[in-house]
Amino acid sequence: MSDDSLRQWIDTASYEDLLRRWRFAPVGSLFFVGEVGRYFEDTMKQRKAEIGNAEAVRVSKNLGWEG
Repeated sequence: MSDDSLRQWIDTASYEDLLRRWRFAPVGSLFFVGEVGRYFEDTMKQRKAEIGNAEAVRVSKNLGWEG
């Protein structure tokens, strides 16, 4: 995947989608490397701020650790 296609996925992902990817992606995932990784992190922080802490906690608990 190109950086542009990774960014496009990030742009359309919900906070839950991002958290799921963050929590369960294999080690070395291209989503977390270099500029794309910083973009992912910044976008995830923005989405979390948009939904608020209570909803972020609900999403996190819903995902659990097993995916």
